[in-house]
Amino acid sequence: MTGGVVSSLGKGLASAALGSLLQARGYSVRICKLDPYLNVDPGTMSPFQHGEVYVTDDGAETDLDLGHYERFTGRPATQKDNVTTGRIYLSVLQKERRGDYLGATIQVIPHITNEIKDFIREKDGTADFVICEIGGTIGDIEGLPFLEAIRQFGNEVGRNRALFIHMTLLPYIPTAGELKTKPTQHSVKELMSAGIRPNILLCRADREIEREELDKIALFCNLDEKRVIPALDASSIYEVPLTYHAEGLDEQVMNAFDIKESKTPDLSKWQEIVRRVKDPEGEVTVAIVGKYTNLTDSYKSLNEALTHGGIANNVKVRLQFVDASEFDGHEDDIVNALKDAHAILVPGGFGARGTEGKIKAVQYAREHNIPYFGICLGMQMAVIEAARNLCGLTSASSTEFGECDVPVVGLMTEWVKGNEMQQRGEGADLGGTMRLGAYPASLKAGSKIAEIYNATELSERHRHRYEVNINYKDQIESEGFKFAGMSPDGKLPETFESDNHPWFIGVQFHPELKSKPFDPHPLFVSFIKAAVKQSRLV
Repeated sequence: MTGGVVSSLGKGLASAALGSLLQARGYSVRICKLDPYLNVDPGTMSPFQHGEVYVTDDGAETDLDLGHYERFTGRPATQKDNVTTGRIYLSVLQKERRGDYLGATIQVIPHITNEIKDFIREKDGTADFVICEIGGTIGDIEGLPFLEAIRQFGNEVGRNRALFIHMTLLPYIPTAGELKTKPTQHSVKELMSAGIRPNILLCRADREIEREELDKIALFCNLDEKRVIPALDASSIYEVPLTYHAEGLDEQVMNAFDIKESKTPDLSKWQEIVRRVKDPEGEVTVAIVGKYTNLTDSYKSLNEALTHGGIANNVKVRLQFVDASEFDGHEDDIVNALKDAHAILVPGGFGARGTEGKIKAVQYAREHNIPYFGICLGMQMAVIEAARNLCGLTSASSTEFGECDVPVVGLMTEWVKGNEMQQRGEGADLGGTMRLGAYPASLKAGSKIAEIYNATELSERHRHRYEVNINYKDQIESEGFKFAGMSPDGKLPETFESDNHPWFIGVQFHPELKSKPFDPHPLFVSFIKAAVKQSRLV
């Protein structure tokens, strides 16, 4: 899956939707992402630069498109499903240093391209179909090694085992009153100059594409008219599998691979999801008080998990993004920002900016009995707020924000992963050094969170470097709170809840990463249910 003309066309969503269609036909699917940027992974990149960092069970920090893959197919992604130019070069250089190449001169071809092909090839046999999305846009200089690698790969496995889908944009020119096909023609020409002839074209547009325009693209790009497929804007991303099926995408993939026997896809679950999205019984407003609110992709999985909670409760969830750094401390500012919210959520984040505003949002939710959900940093802010305003520890803070007299939250220096002790210091590298991936936790029987999970054991994905200081646990719990979830060794607080509030829960992990439209996470189902109840009180 390649893209042309512009970036952000939705290749990841298209890959995920195609994967779900192939699954609906009875096939197993695996989807991976090849990113041309030089970072080893997106873990140290600002959310403003690249959106959300998606974390897998095995602790990989990956591209946000892997979240789409999981949400649409239900198959958990792994660190073997995302690779970057940086990781490719790092692997090749490490092999060169070890002498694995026996003194050869290391070059882009064949060594870098071979490494890329090996990444693709190791998926062979793991599923009926493997979809490889190439990040970036055709014409980007950093993407050339990937294009050369997939060109070689296609030749090596043969046309009956490799298929190239290219996604382009048909821009609408208002003064001309028409969609323009020329950018698509040039994009295909650019791809063919790299030795790759696309088998199927997905044409993105914000309005209906006339048959005449599709036929024109097919003529100039040397394709069968049925393989030039409209990919129009949809009102919901969960409608995309249905629209692609209606346009014949999965059928053309079957034809391209000469697969004659294939059952009619069962898309009933997608039809039900779309019905609930388009015809809800009500609406609730959730205020997301964060620091990356100018780019909604920074909270992509969170946004979708809240939508899933809405689907489960048959309501529309309206997201109100509130920049925490804009609270100047006056009560009126907080009230004006949050007065229309039926629930308040403080998501994860890093650094001191906006944290005082987040703490004020926690206080507002606690004092006004508004459902509150704190995730990662959001849980830590709730603990600090309780320490300051209820326990009298007015200087309580986190060492992440600088030295403090009452470090209610501090840097983790060691923790257990599996059977091994993990250790980190102040001067450790930032990349890949956090508590990453799935960790178990034990829930106190009878607690609110245990009732929500309907279990006393859980496994959730983490991504954090700082942890609530257990030394303050008893003092904070004496004010009507409960650390109901703890790590199995009893040293790391995993959840935080209030006994004196309708719905007030914080979690150190990221439950949004495991939520799916057809399998919504129980915490988000319960949170939105509480928001619905709150909406009926106001």
